[in-house]
Amino acid sequence: MNSLDPLARFLIVTGLFVLFIGLLMLASSRLGLGLFRLPGDIVVKRDNFTFYFPWVTGIVISLVLSLILGLLGRR
Repeated sequence: MNSLDPLARFLIVTGLFVLFIGLLMLASSRLGLGLFRLPGDIVVKRDNFTFYFPWVTGIVISLVLSLILGLLGRR
């Protein structure tokens, strides 16, 4: 077994996870579900400029990932 095998597997799984989240975000925006636009996120709209800062969404994602990784780390 090569010493890079665990790292390679980790990177592949991480890449697939990021791909899945990206597809989920794309699908939710196309369907108008707004899964990643929670109340409390900052949106500033001007004439030809829109600024979106998803701080509540970031907190929720952080909590969910911490919970999942905490449960997986107990093996």
